[in-house]
Amino acid sequence: MDHNTAYAICAFNDIPSQRAIGFHLVIVGEDGAPRPWPILIVRWGKQMFGYLNRCPHDGVNLDWERNHFLDGNGTRLMCGKHGATFELGTGHCVDGPCKGESLTPIALAVLDGDICVTGVTLVEDDETACEEEV
Repeated sequence: MDHNTAYAICAFNDIPSQRAIGFHLVIVGEDGAPRPWPILIVRWGKQMFGYLNRCPHDGVNLDWERNHFLDGNGTRLMCGKHGATFELGTGHCVDGPCKGESLTPIALAVLDGDICVTGVTLVEDDETACEEEV
C-alpha cells in the first residue's frame, strides 16, 4: 500500500459548510481483495473531518436516511439506529450505547481544491466505487 497516494473524492466546495456527505468507496484490503469502504466527510467552515461510516456500537452505518449524519442541532454526528452522538472534530462518542468509544478516522487532505483520502489504496477501475451517494 502506497501511503503517499491521494485519491480525489470530491471538490472541497461540493460539501457545504456544516454538512456531512457519505461516499461508497472500495479499498484494496490487506489480503489484496477489494472490500467496501463507506466513509463520511464533514465540512465545518474550512475544516473537514473524515470517518468510516460505521457506528462502534454494532457496525451499522450512521446515516439514518441517506446523507443524514447530523443531530437535530447540526452540531454532532448521530447514529440513526441507536441515537449515539459523536463530536465532529474527534469522532468521540459523547452519548449513547457506545459512550467513550470513537468513530474510526480517515486521513484527508485538500489538494488543488479537491478533498482527497490518503493512507489507503482504492480500487479505481470500478466506475461506481467513487460516486457520491445521492
